[in-house]
Amino acid sequence: MVINGEDPTGTALVLAVAPVGKGRLTDAVSVLPALAAVPPSALTGTAAANLVELADPLDPQAVLTRLRAAVATPGTLSVYIAGQLHLDHKQRLPHLALARSTPSTLRYTALPWHWLAAELKLRRPGTTTVVVDLVAEAEAWQQLTADRAVLALGYGVRLYGRIAPPPARRTMAAPDYLKACAALWRSGARPPLAALHQQAAEQAAAQAVEHARTRGGALLLSVDAPVVVPGPLPQRTPTPLDRPAAGQAPPAADPHPAILAAAHAGRHAEATAAASAWEHEAVRAHGPGSPQAIHWLEVRADLARLAQDPGGSCELWMAVAHARLERQQTVDDPDVEGAVDRAHHQWEQLRDAARARALAPALIALRRRVPGRQRGAVQALQRRLERWHTAGTPGRAAAVPSQATAVPSRTTAQAPAARPPAPVAAPRPAVGPPAPR
Repeated sequence: MVINGEDPTGTALVLAVAPVGKGRLTDAVSVLPALAAVPPSALTGTAAANLVELADPLDPQAVLTRLRAAVATPGTLSVYIAGQLHLDHKQRLPHLALARSTPSTLRYTALPWHWLAAELKLRRPGTTTVVVDLVAEAEAWQQLTADRAVLALGYGVRLYGRIAPPPARRTMAAPDYLKACAALWRSGARPPLAALHQQAAEQAAAQAVEHARTRGGALLLSVDAPVVVPGPLPQRTPTPLDRPAAGQAPPAADPHPAILAAAHAGRHAEATAAASAWEHEAVRAHGPGSPQAIHWLEVRADLARLAQDPGGSCELWMAVAHARLERQQTVDDPDVEGAVDRAHHQWEQLRDAARARALAPALIALRRRVPGRQRGAVQALQRRLERWHTAGTPGRAAAVPSQATAVPSRTTAQAPAARPPAPVAAPRPAVGPPAPR
């Protein structure tokens, strides 16, 4: 691990989960005792560390709560995941199965991988590392062997680990890769992440062969991201960073890191102005409603969230959803669902009764058109609107605020009992380069 000199405290989030019953392919939680014996600072590569452990959580909302709290912390963030991957039958997207997940309920009881990617892309590039020890069920394994890019976490996120095929019949896989990492750390060794990955992969492969746990070789992930420290945005317009000059080609430098850095530094007007300039250029070059223009609209929506303007963010995410629907994207497209879910979530953060009531009709109409994955989303929105009308102030937000509280130094958390989940932010990245199309 590389120690970040900017903040001496890092955060580690450890998630170990697999379905109960016959759907369980790996004994994911068996890695927790091994990792618990490791100093938390070894997990983060920092002088001090906070650690949160999630053991067999039941609800994707609970996992998202903890993930958002970790993402909001300063310093480095290291996420360790042991579990199993499945594809949902409708959209064929990878999901991390949780304790209650079954093939028929996967879309509602598992954690979509693109939710993880969307949250992590909000962090400053070069400060986030994800280490996985996963088993893929048969269909997911087939897709991953054809295109492992479906697990990409975006710009500036390191991704290391192992994905094993389904275990041999009547056997259970084990998180041998993460156990090997823990053993190396317990020995006092602190190798760089790339060297740790290589040693752990070799030991895990030997364990799998010795115990006949697998039918074939595993996929190894090794995606490194150099630390990027962007400079401040220029104070004049236009500039090559803000937008390309008229008649010139766009600059080679990616503007997203500098825009995100400005937002995190509290220069919200500056960041928004830069994103608006790039959106204007995208409209000029590619036309209104183009993927490039929509991308910058999404960037502006998330910048509004970072600026603590949930009303503005809600309006912009609704505009994103309408723009995508006008492009003939379907109501169950992950990008459309994600835009509506984010609009809904931002509306729930409002504390201005007049603003909430003004935005509600458009949001309810959009939510009826795009119900999303969370059952009862329209009814939840209407109930909350009724509380606004009767009480004049909102009750406690059903969704988790994006700026979460500090993470305790070491916490082992079990997901709370089932309750009607609130809509959450879904797939679409915000302040980051647009995905290839």
